[in-house]
Amino acid sequence: MEYHSSTIFVKKLTLLRGMCMTYSYYPGCTLKNKAKELDIYARKSAEVLGFELSEIPEWQCCGGTYPLAKNEVASKLSSIRALADAAKAGNELVTLCSACYNVLKQVNNDIQQDEFISFKANNYLAADGIEYHGETKIVHYLEVLRDTIGWAKVTEAVKAANGGDIKKSPFFGKKIGAYYGCLLLRPSNVLKLDDPENPQILEDFIKAIGGTPVIYSERNECCGAYTLFEDKSIPENRTKKIITNAQEFGAELLVTSCPLCRHNLIKNQGDSKLDIIYFSELLAEALGLKEGQNA
Repeated sequence: MEYHSSTIFVKKLTLLRGMCMTYSYYPGCTLKNKAKELDIYARKSAEVLGFELSEIPEWQCCGGTYPLAKNEVASKLSSIRALADAAKAGNELVTLCSACYNVLKQVNNDIQQDEFISFKANNYLAADGIEYHGETKIVHYLEVLRDTIGWAKVTEAVKAANGGDIKKSPFFGKKIGAYYGCLLLRPSNVLKLDDPENPQILEDFIKAIGGTPVIYSERNECCGAYTLFEDKSIPENRTKKIITNAQEFGAELLVTSCPLCRHNLIKNQGDSKLDIIYFSELLAEALGLKEGQNA
């Protein structure tokens, strides 16, 4: 794959991290069609930042929502297969989509904590020679940036891509609102990504690429997307409230990791012209990797 940055630039930034790390990667269905930007730019940025996303072969849809019924085991098997594949490879499992992250972590928690679900699931999978007991660690791409790469190294890479000056970042000084939604943070006792009431991971990401985070009260509230088929006025009203609140606090754009949230916010934003962009797309642009840059 050919990137707009030079080979020397890529090697230089990779050396900042030392040995390249490899993660098993679960993209999920939406990133293969409606949210290709989230996937494409994450892959490009990972190579520059010094880690590899090794896509799991023949993965299946996680279902998009976590099944709450205790005896609903069959619908969790696709997630368990992905988790078992990562365990076999000896890797942590990375995902980008908030919904996939939510489902994978909750299903893994079920396998670890619930003997009934673990027993039933392994009975199903035994015919395929698969055995899994919750060995895999699931991490969101943002957690890799925060906990493994480190925000300082992300900023260092952004500087290197912009003549050594963070002020030349395309997002320097830009007021950016983080939109978490609910799936990235809750249930917090299982996901453990960040404080569900006062999260910071996206704000720290915004700072790392040179932007100015905008703190607004609706940033971690649900957009109502799952209520669409019950009452479409709910997501319409929720998204308008979120966007209005963000703009009142000065946000010039919103950044998210959830394809469903992004779709819902764009569809229901009315007369607002606020851009809603995937975090990976912002990262790639800050690193000079976005198509059309440096052409």
